[in-house]
Amino acid sequence: MSDVKATDKKEDKKDEKKDEKKAEPKPEPPTPTQEIKANIALIDRAINDLETRFTHRVLRSLTALRKRINDKVLRDAIEENYPKDSAVKYSLLSWLPPAPLAEQSMEIDTTTEANATAPLPPSPKPTSDPVPEAEIYLRLLIIHHLHISKDTYSKSIELSHETVDKMQSMNRRSMDPIAAKIWFAVERSYELGGELADARPMFLAAQRTASLRHDDDTQASLINRLLRGYLHYNLYDQADKLVSKTTFPASASNPQYARYHYFLGRIKAVQLNYTAAHTNLQQAIRRAPAAKTAPGFYQAVHKLFVIVELLMGDIPDRGLFRHPVLEKALSAYFDIVKSVRTGSLSEFQTTLNKHAAQFEADKTYTLIVRLRQNVIKTGIRRLSLSYSRISLRDICLKLHLDSEEDAEYIVGKAIRDGVIEGRIVHEKGWMECGSQKDGYGPEASEVFGRRIGYCLDLHNESVKAMRYPLNAHRKELAAAQDAREREKELAKEIQEGDLDDDEGLGDY
Repeated sequence: MSDVKATDKKEDKKDEKKDEKKAEPKPEPPTPTQEIKANIALIDRAINDLETRFTHRVLRSLTALRKRINDKVLRDAIEENYPKDSAVKYSLLSWLPPAPLAEQSMEIDTTTEANATAPLPPSPKPTSDPVPEAEIYLRLLIIHHLHISKDTYSKSIELSHETVDKMQSMNRRSMDPIAAKIWFAVERSYELGGELADARPMFLAAQRTASLRHDDDTQASLINRLLRGYLHYNLYDQADKLVSKTTFPASASNPQYARYHYFLGRIKAVQLNYTAAHTNLQQAIRRAPAAKTAPGFYQAVHKLFVIVELLMGDIPDRGLFRHPVLEKALSAYFDIVKSVRTGSLSEFQTTLNKHAAQFEADKTYTLIVRLRQNVIKTGIRRLSLSYSRISLRDICLKLHLDSEEDAEYIVGKAIRDGVIEGRIVHEKGWMECGSQKDGYGPEASEVFGRRIGYCLDLHNESVKAMRYPLNAHRKELAAAQDAREREKELAKEIQEGDLDDDEGLGDY
């Protein structure tokens, strides 16, 4: 009976704990104004403690925060973080529209009601301006806010120029992580205003300066800005020269590396170097943020990745086209994959004409046109697997080619490239197919070597990315030195006979 009562008490306590958990209200998320104030406090802590990881933590929340800000949020954030007579405060507020009269009257009414019901202690007003990095951070938020409307595009370009001049005049190394984000906002302002080519000289000069100062964050951002500008205007030769003349910083963040590998993949694909393009696009996919975090970039990389795989002679995995983020975006590319897989030239041409507008918008049309030879090669490979001997006339009919001479030329090129095993008998006008290669040999060892090399590189990068406390080894050395000194003193006292046999040995 006692056991039954004890179990009943335990169950009652568990039920009470569950009820308490259910009764506890969930904490409300901070408002955008409170989040901006907390971020400015983190930036101030990063400057005082010389720890850039706090600044990086602030910048990681930028994407979600900039979608929640408006004129009122920015005005309130500036008012709360700057004293009343601050010149920086009035400079920042000048880029925002003044508060409407209705909003001001509502604020007065709410404050009087709050004072009448329950007087709250007023929040302490700052007596001095925060660090200059906070001003640049607020300017960054204002620039992104001005990108919402077409009417403010020119205003965002003016603010970008002023921010860059102020940033370069301060010349503070603690501002480098925020400066990298500023350059992205500057590029976005010029792109929305239709003046992206005009920003190129400014980006080149800033990239040289960042390279001389070993500013890795800004250098990585500016290299990506320049590559994006070149590829926007189809200047692939200039983009390739930039890649060959510069060295991308090894300490750059994963998003910057993902963009860089994507741009390299586009350049290599246009230059017919499909193996290198495939490798770079794989790295871009691995380093990219989650699919739901950056769906646009995720879709753009996979569109190019599918085409490069087809140009290499491979067929992408079908599960890729069922991904919830990619299913709709890759529907046209799925039709291309099906036509290439079946080796039907007529189906490929029909699909290409049907989705030509989308392919041109994605800037993959010129690459897809190259797939015509791959469609023919796939058709020849299927015929070589189905027939031990087939006439050139039948090949011409099945692949919808113009003449038997074209069929003979294409078959000869496929045999020379190693696509199929066989030979052409010119006297009798047919193709004899040989035995197919097996999946073992030096190629398999090369693939395993590449995989092992990738795993080793990933391990080395993970070790480099680990954080260790500063000067932790010095504490260990000091503790070891103190222990040695205590041992020497203890041995000296034992020799001199100052200690008894059991003294200083504790429980042992």
